[in-house]
Amino acid sequence: MAAPEPGRCGYFVARKKRFCKMIPAPGKRFCGEHGQQEEENDRKRIPCPLDPKHTVYEDQLQKHLKKCNSREKPKPVYFVQDINAGLQDAAEIPEKQVPISSLSKEELQSLIIKLKKASNGLELRLEEQILSHQALQEALNDPKNGESAFKHLKQQASILGNMEKLHLLGPGRCFVEFGAGRGKLSHWVDVALQNVENVHFLLVERATTRFKVDGKHKGRDSIFERLQVDIQHLFLKKVPILEKKKLPVVGIGKHLCGAATDLALRCLVESYTTCYEGENEEPATKRSRTDKTEVASNNSADNESNKDNWKPVAGIVIALCCHHKCDWTHYVGREFFKSVGLGPLEFHYFQRMSSWATCGMRETTTKVFTSEESEDQTNDTEEHEQTFSKTDSGSDTLQGILTVEERKEIGCLCKLLIDHGRIEYLQQRGYKAALQYYTESAVSLENVLLTAVPSPSLIPEPTM
Repeated sequence: MAAPEPGRCGYFVARKKRFCKMIPAPGKRFCGEHGQQEEENDRKRIPCPLDPKHTVYEDQLQKHLKKCNSREKPKPVYFVQDINAGLQDAAEIPEKQVPISSLSKEELQSLIIKLKKASNGLELRLEEQILSHQALQEALNDPKNGESAFKHLKQQASILGNMEKLHLLGPGRCFVEFGAGRGKLSHWVDVALQNVENVHFLLVERATTRFKVDGKHKGRDSIFERLQVDIQHLFLKKVPILEKKKLPVVGIGKHLCGAATDLALRCLVESYTTCYEGENEEPATKRSRTDKTEVASNNSADNESNKDNWKPVAGIVIALCCHHKCDWTHYVGREFFKSVGLGPLEFHYFQRMSSWATCGMRETTTKVFTSEESEDQTNDTEEHEQTFSKTDSGSDTLQGILTVEERKEIGCLCKLLIDHGRIEYLQQRGYKAALQYYTESAVSLENVLLTAVPSPSLIPEPTM
């Protein structure tokens, strides 16, 4: 066994097959973490109650608890418990249901009949808006980018192209990227707006993220700020920069997974645009599509400076994915489902069946990355490209009932129905909303983009 490095701890870490590299106190052989190994040391070390992965001297426990990195941090001012979670009606939350593979042939056929009846009249083939943007042309033409990176760049370019078409790329905006991850989408928006003034970025991500790209923007005019918070608890109106600057917001997201899309929509459309007085307050009453225009025009004359009708959200552009991770509790389209005779039970099965639309992904998810590609591309891998279950994609027990093509067709219908509920939700709140294919299915099977802008009379003016 080799000796420890000079001036380093003398404790051999068996798991790592080397000596500890921490520096012990003067005159000591072991570091503080392994000090209990010294025979002459009679001070007892115990596991930290906040995180048992590390230890602490028992007689210094109270002092340690005040500065331990695992202690609960103070909540930021924009944290409001469950503000975007939706109505918590326990009676509407379905009990745990049996897997789809356990349904009888008659039960499955009944669900499919309900699905097709509810989908009757919907536009089954979305319009294609496969666009690009000059900001990404150099990267798209760079041969150093591998296949995976190229696919992500094509998607990001199309998202920016759609934002430009909706006139959302301009000065005096705050771009809020939900589920930001490394912040690549915000990065390209910033590149597209490098000569534009008064642009801010809020990157919302609940998890700590490695290989962030927003650190590369130091010294630029754009301001990047990360909000480490679950979208469910984000009260956007209380974010200091928005409270101070009153900038029009553009909500963006690339492959915002499942229920996160519904949380983000409610965060933008309700918690940010309505007054909020307490944690238990319900969202504003929904308006029907038939009366929203009339109400908007009437209120404009009655309210000072048109405050009730002015929309601080300039636009929403979200690439959708992982409908099988949606949740009835958070879903914004519940009223639409009820209007077509559906409820939480049907929603439960439809969101599970939605994964049938992308079951072909199982054949293409075993790519092995080279060492040069691994750092960038494995961190860019979308969540829906990583996890699948046999139940989600269609169990073998369905082979005698549905073909692969039939399952894909039904899965697509489920996704469309869920997304249409989101469109109705936005339309009822005065937004012009649409769904479109923003990239080829060969680039991503999750290729639907949701866009929304306020009706023309409610569009916010940029702040210079």
